[in-house]
Amino acid sequence: MKGFTRRQFLQASGSIAAVPTAAQLLLGGCSPKSRKITIACGAQLSSWEPTRGLSSLDAEMQFFYKAVFDSFIDQSSDRSLKPGILIDWGWNEDRSQIQMSVREDAFWHDGSPVTPSDVIWSLERAGNSMSGNPMHFIWNKVNNFSISGSNIVADVREYDPTIFKWMAHLTGYILPKHAYSAANAATWNEQPVGSGPYIVENFEQGSSVLLKSFPQYWGPKPRFDSVLVKIIPDAEQRVTALENGECDLAIGVPFEEFNRLTSKSSWGGDAYPTSDIGLIFITNRESMMKDKNVRLAMHHAIDKQKLIDELLLGYGNTMSSMQVSGDDAYKPSIGLGRTMDSLQAPLFDAHDASIKIEFDPRLARDLLSKSGYSESRPVQLKIQTTKGYRFRDYEMVQMIVGMWREVGIEAEIELYTEKEHLRLRAEHDLAPAAFFNWSNPTGDPFMSTGLAMLSQSPDSSFKSAELDRLIKPLLNEPDERQRIRGYQEIDQYIADEGAVIPLVQYYQSVVHKSDLQFEPHAGGYVLPQDISSL
Repeated sequence: MKGFTRRQFLQASGSIAAVPTAAQLLLGGCSPKSRKITIACGAQLSSWEPTRGLSSLDAEMQFFYKAVFDSFIDQSSDRSLKPGILIDWGWNEDRSQIQMSVREDAFWHDGSPVTPSDVIWSLERAGNSMSGNPMHFIWNKVNNFSISGSNIVADVREYDPTIFKWMAHLTGYILPKHAYSAANAATWNEQPVGSGPYIVENFEQGSSVLLKSFPQYWGPKPRFDSVLVKIIPDAEQRVTALENGECDLAIGVPFEEFNRLTSKSSWGGDAYPTSDIGLIFITNRESMMKDKNVRLAMHHAIDKQKLIDELLLGYGNTMSSMQVSGDDAYKPSIGLGRTMDSLQAPLFDAHDASIKIEFDPRLARDLLSKSGYSESRPVQLKIQTTKGYRFRDYEMVQMIVGMWREVGIEAEIELYTEKEHLRLRAEHDLAPAAFFNWSNPTGDPFMSTGLAMLSQSPDSSFKSAELDRLIKPLLNEPDERQRIRGYQEIDQYIADEGAVIPLVQYYQSVVHKSDLQFEPHAGGYVLPQDISSL
């Protein structure tokens, strides 16, 4: 359409597992030659609703959602945007409107065609604050839609440089108006209707998901006709299932087990850096957490390299992605990892390697002393953490608490689940310190620094009028270089203030039968449609 140009994406480079049922065991460990595969994962799917509720913000859930539903815009393994349901998209000259072209060869799982009306309904619903979409304040910037053939034009209430990235990100899924409106929550959860490469054949909450390939899928056809996903929260039990022949591929294998298994010719494996960052959220409601000396002391007291070396076995945030199998297995050595000191991982758009928070226990003690604290009169606080949601999360917090104790900070550990974390964060009710992970497959600084630190965001725990003042002008900044530079300056300010404590960039570890392969995704996704046999 005249006046529009293609918007180019800046590449950003404690639970017990359910006992398998008889049906699961019969389906487990299927050979790729029979066009069946069994996957073991730890993500505990509770709802097939990818656009509403706090579970829609859970990075672990995208494994399921991306197999069944289409995003408006798809994303390559290197994070670059590519056509999804939309085959073209762009701004008009003054950036007051967007144009989107809808593919004409997409179908819903019930056989009906995906239409521009479905796209509009999905976007309007996402922007409705009553719909339950936690990112509605992003989606409601687009309105006044009109259709011409397969093309859609919409007004933009205010320019947002990230709007098309959101269409490939969390809650950016298209749903069928006719099927969704006709179903209640229970029936939708039993038989959701998407337009993705797989159809939900059976769903046993907390136990398993059986998927079958969708013959009318518009994209590359999945290599496997049937996929059984076993939900096994405990990582060691996933390894057991793998060795017992109950699954063909396991996601999130402990690094010790990864090294052991991939040293054998019968197993292959992939370990690669993802866009997930392990960090400590700071909630600055209490007086002691409003004290910059205390926050910075907490940060300087942590030996992040020790966390990587001793808990993650050297799988740190600078090693390149790898694929290993048999005798060629890669064995990382101690000290290969570099630490995270901002919310921008390496190869993110706004990553600035000059931002550093040094491990310095002496400085931590001096900062605490300035505020009247010491080892004999310690700061006392609570830190929350999951146990098993991410690899060695609880052990990492235990080690950090020990480091804090040495400088004059006494921390009580409280366990919570990932769902509780998301709820408490949205309610601004986290403990003074809360360990969790932050996922940003887009690599855009707004999805890292902006969402995590802007007071109006449901994801922020540190509320700061100064941060709001710095971030808000960048939300509509049309000059991309200036926008990136602005976020880098904000990241330095955050480091100087101790407003959040980034720790490590996570690695995804996957072990599979030697006759399988898949394409690692920088977002950490292991998608059934990306797995093939050799």
